[in-house]
Amino acid sequence: MRNSIERRREERTLREGDVALTLTGDGDIKVWARLLDTSRGGFRAAHSHPELSAGREVEFTREDVSGRARVIWTRILGEEAESGFLILE
Repeated sequence: MRNSIERRREERTLREGDVALTLTGDGDIKVWARLLDTSRGGFRAAHSHPELSAGREVEFTREDVSGRARVIWTRILGEEAESGFLILE
């Protein structure tokens, strides 16, 4: 059994829906992801794009908000990945 320490500072709300992520730089790349949960300062989404690694900044749009976010962590789960995003102000 894995012993993990909860590091979340903000309460999470389970959410469903799509989130559009745009990786800007050498030609914009649009990635569609599945929203998993949100918090006041960020969100978690499932996707299948390998370039969403820690430190990468993206533009995002989901049903209730849009802006810029930074990938804080990514966990690979077979053919899918989950990433945690910090919303930038």
